[in-house]
Amino acid sequence: MGAEKSTSRGSILVVDDELDMQRYLQTLLELDSYQVETVSSGEAALERVQNGSIPDMILLDVVMPGLDGLQTLERLREMRPDIKVVMLSCVNNPRTVVQAMRLGAEDYLPKPFHKAGLDAVIQRSLHPDARTDGPVAEPVEAEEVSDEVFFVAASKPMLKIRSQVGMVARVDVPVLILGESGTGKEVVARLIHKLSSRGNRTFLKVNCAALPSELLESELFGYETGAFTGAVRPKPGKFEQCDGGTILLDEIGEMSPNLQAKLLHVLQDHQFSRLGSRSEIQVDVRILAATNIDIPKAIATNKLREDLYYRLNAFTINVPPLRERREEIQLLLRHFLFRFAARYGRDPLPISESMLAAARSYDWPGNLRELENVVKRFLILGDEAQIIQDLSGGGDVAGVQAGSASKALKRASGDLKSLVRGLKDEAEMEAISDALNKTNWNRKQAARLLNISYKALLYKIRQYGLEDRA
Repeated sequence: MGAEKSTSRGSILVVDDELDMQRYLQTLLELDSYQVETVSSGEAALERVQNGSIPDMILLDVVMPGLDGLQTLERLREMRPDIKVVMLSCVNNPRTVVQAMRLGAEDYLPKPFHKAGLDAVIQRSLHPDARTDGPVAEPVEAEEVSDEVFFVAASKPMLKIRSQVGMVARVDVPVLILGESGTGKEVVARLIHKLSSRGNRTFLKVNCAALPSELLESELFGYETGAFTGAVRPKPGKFEQCDGGTILLDEIGEMSPNLQAKLLHVLQDHQFSRLGSRSEIQVDVRILAATNIDIPKAIATNKLREDLYYRLNAFTINVPPLRERREEIQLLLRHFLFRFAARYGRDPLPISESMLAAARSYDWPGNLRELENVVKRFLILGDEAQIIQDLSGGGDVAGVQAGSASKALKRASGDLKSLVRGLKDEAEMEAISDALNKTNWNRKQAARLLNISYKALLYKIRQYGLEDRA
């Protein structure tokens, strides 16, 4: 084996009790220049890893006599936590898939599979796409999720999340997505939906913090004529509109306890009643939930029902803040530059080493949302020096606007009224974004901070495209 190492693309251990499957996998993999070894049991796999050289990947069957795949996986993770294991099974049981994910499986490939499926799994695990460091090429790591929504990953935590999403998308269980505001929880939810069997059906997001409890209940479950003053005709709720699809309950921790009890009923029995009705409506909806709250504290203070938490927590994905994945900052800067340059009809601006260094050292308390806003400001005003000063702690949002206004005037090619209107809108957008970041996207607190009404703030958020992307 050692003599062939230089031409090999990697070593793979196949663990399957079916001899035909062993031969099939060995043929496919050796054609692609992998070194392949096969064993017929979990016990043999453990002995091989214990006493031989460590393979780059293990393809492990779930259903085997003796030590089954999950038991073998657990033992392998104890022996070698860094080993990459892909599970193979003809039994697509949601509990089995979730358990494999919790035990640290790299991926899950259902039998029977096509070679393209096998190739994709190996590519994700062993050969991630080559990274490019140039300042002008569009990043290849940006995966389109839906219109204007992309999943971007380069760090180990985010690549791991992409692998988890690929697995959990295929099993119809609730998923709880945790992370600070602005880290991209909604993007993860949309990717789960896209990759699932519901991907061609409706995806709806409901922000549980944006509406009072009574309005949120009618928004989710609908109402009948006469259910309350002003209910002159029946209206279906989001759950009915989303039948067959996926619903994201964003900021689930802000939902009232009474409404949480009704949601628990939907999770358990897949049915609910509209406001003002006693008849039950049956729905088939996959529920994803996102929050940035401290879960143990919320349960201890009765802000979040413990039984609801355990129902939602079939699998949890923790999205790390940007400061914990700094290696992605250059990639994200380039991605947003190309994206917003196309939107604004401008050429992407170059990113200097000084600006990149300032961005990498900044802690980004507003995470991806704050990074987006910095890129927008950079594209519109083109004042790199002020951006660097701001990221280095020598300025603030208002200062950036004021300091850049005169330079923007000199570069102006349009009429003065249009320019002033554009600068006013940009300054207003930045002030709103800053207030939202300071209040951790609590819209009511942000409205008070800005001294405007709550409705006016919601209108401005929509106007400037600042919708909370979780």
